[in-house]
Amino acid sequence: MTKDDCIFCKLANGVFPTHTVYEDEDFRVILDASPANYGHSLIIPKQHSDNLFSLDEETARKVLPLAAKIGRALTDTLKCDGINVVQNNGTAAGQTVFHFHTHVIPRYDDDKCGIGWPQKTVEDDAQAELAAKISSAIN
Repeated sequence: MTKDDCIFCKLANGVFPTHTVYEDEDFRVILDASPANYGHSLIIPKQHSDNLFSLDEETARKVLPLAAKIGRALTDTLKCDGINVVQNNGTAAGQTVFHFHTHVIPRYDDDKCGIGWPQKTVEDDAQAELAAKISSAIN
């Protein structure tokens, strides 16, 4: 299913022109129009899902291997020092387009790209309690 009012559905399905680096029956991978770094690519499924939580399992199984393929191509082409694979869910996590997509971002030593977060300290007892709660919610 695609959504008529979704810009990423349109980008993934060729309604609007893109700088496409890869395409198959399920995905289109394009260069980000507002990249964090040169070569920043977006893996966009052709079928609409708002986020990771509504993504079908078959599509989900294909995303990480495709990210690895794109990451290898970026590394070979750009000679970058590393790759970030980023996927945001919800506005609090930085999602701005509500069509599941994955960022593959070339990184260079000292590029000051700004992807990261301050590390926090949590007591071991609190970690153990939280791990038990999360584990219970999964099962």
